[in-house]
Amino acid sequence: MDPVDQKHFTVVDYVIFAILLAASMGIGIYYALSGGRQRTTQEFLLADRSMRCLPVSLSLIASFQSAVAIIGVPAEIYTHGTQYWFIGCAYVLGLLIPAHVFIPMFYRLRLSSAYQYLELRFSKAVRVCGTLTFIFQMVVYMGVCIYTPAFALNTVTGFELWAAVLATGLVCTLYTTMGGLKAVIWTDVFQTVVMFIGQLVVIVVGVQQTGGPSEVWNKVWEGNRISGLDLNPDPTERHTFWTLAVGGVFLMLSLYGVNQAQVQRYLSSRTEKEAVRSCYMVFPSLQVALALSCVMGLVMFARYCGEDPSHRLGTASQDAMVLYFVMDMLKDMPGLPGLFVACLFSAALSTISSAFNSLATVTMEDLIKPHFPAMTEERATLLSKCLAMSYGLLCLAMAYITHLMGDSVLLVALKIFGMVGGPLLGLFCLGIFFPWANSTGALGGLGTGLAMAFWVGIGSIVTRGSGGQLLPANCTSGLQPGNQTTAALTPLSSATGLKRFYSLSYMWYSALYCCTVVLTGLLISFLTGPMKEEDLTPGTIYPLLGNLLFFLPPHVREKLCCVTPLGQRVSQTTRGRNSRQFDRAAILERGN
Repeated sequence: MDPVDQKHFTVVDYVIFAILLAASMGIGIYYALSGGRQRTTQEFLLADRSMRCLPVSLSLIASFQSAVAIIGVPAEIYTHGTQYWFIGCAYVLGLLIPAHVFIPMFYRLRLSSAYQYLELRFSKAVRVCGTLTFIFQMVVYMGVCIYTPAFALNTVTGFELWAAVLATGLVCTLYTTMGGLKAVIWTDVFQTVVMFIGQLVVIVVGVQQTGGPSEVWNKVWEGNRISGLDLNPDPTERHTFWTLAVGGVFLMLSLYGVNQAQVQRYLSSRTEKEAVRSCYMVFPSLQVALALSCVMGLVMFARYCGEDPSHRLGTASQDAMVLYFVMDMLKDMPGLPGLFVACLFSAALSTISSAFNSLATVTMEDLIKPHFPAMTEERATLLSKCLAMSYGLLCLAMAYITHLMGDSVLLVALKIFGMVGGPLLGLFCLGIFFPWANSTGALGGLGTGLAMAFWVGIGSIVTRGSGGQLLPANCTSGLQPGNQTTAALTPLSSATGLKRFYSLSYMWYSALYCCTVVLTGLLISFLTGPMKEEDLTPGTIYPLLGNLLFFLPPHVREKLCCVTPLGQRVSQTTRGRNSRQFDRAAILERGN
């Protein structure tokens, strides 16, 4: 990087950044020494099921609004325009469906892990496969989350890369290990406030220094960054209304419906009503968070008019341009650059701590406890803490290989969730909505979905699909033409054959792989003998098909769709009938 363009932290900036880390650590210490002092797995992993809706909703936001979003979304808007903003339309169904389907079912079954449902519905083998798939997804994603802010900080300020990675990972690991889920949720609340304040300050100062709102609007309009409603149905187009608003629904369902990090927050609520209300409260907050990130991208464009970041940063990464913009805007205001970096690392800490806690939970509940049912509560709690710490160290190791990925961090993160979250969503949908699906179909569907995911995912990386087109920057900013992103890429729709298939927009990944699991699972289930209603655990089926076929006589709908009431408990007769598979009742009793 040109030394002239190198930005530097002041002492005040370092102090503000240190206060963030110290405050997060302090919350962890407080919950380690207060209440039940995290001596039971119920308290450590589920916060004693005592949380109210406000902290839970803010924690849900913080888990989703990671450093990847704070850096990646403005970079996306800066490079490709505001089309990505339409993903906000997907938030409607993406939160309504979990609030009325997934949350009531998981809460009434009194689960600790979302994957306990898979054993209740299918078999122990399906539960283990689902758990291992989730662990793989989150460990890889955590590498991206830890590495992203550290890389941006290093590129712009010269701050030691691995010192930032270690500081983030170790602080997060320690307060998660000491304070359990209560510490994770309350640090998320604190960090969410820091995130919103940091982004708002940058936007206000950026607009002021660019010449005011009218000047910003004129430049982004002239620069072709305000996107209209693109109704192109071509699935290989990177971002259209359909890919974002429809494909985005499946992405949101995989995050807010069945992802253990979010499900665990629902299950920590005091009541089912509080859990549902927290999901509703997420919607406006997510819209505000999306708007702040998108507006930051527009202000950044108005400032630099689409300038290629390699000119200033020595790297082609648009992600580093976001932090460069912040440091450039706030360079004469000591403390404010530190506030935004604190905002950035707050997002990283909240997401990472959520992952550590959820990974420890699923490992403990799904992989260890079933094999050691006589384990004492004290030993189980100690082991849970050791698991949280171990996953923290593992994710630090994953950060080391993240820099080898060539795409933007937003693209990488959403591809990971699509490639692995899509098949997991399909597995849960297969069990919840289709009473005929059996264990063999579930395993076959998940295997096919994952195989399809890695086939298309690796194919897109090799052929560099879903790269998108760079919009021309036509606004007048006095920059040299060679420094602007004026070159358009070859449209993806010109590809043919397998290359065109690999060029599928990454926003369709979750939908494609979810449908692959469901269709394959149903086919295998019918070929191997569909499940019968008497073999199902009551409360594990949502009568979707029964509701859709309302025009049929009740006895026909019951025969076809197994319209078992959602909240029905396992009866003594059901326990006996299903004992040949596994003691399902014991799982529910342990959850209680």
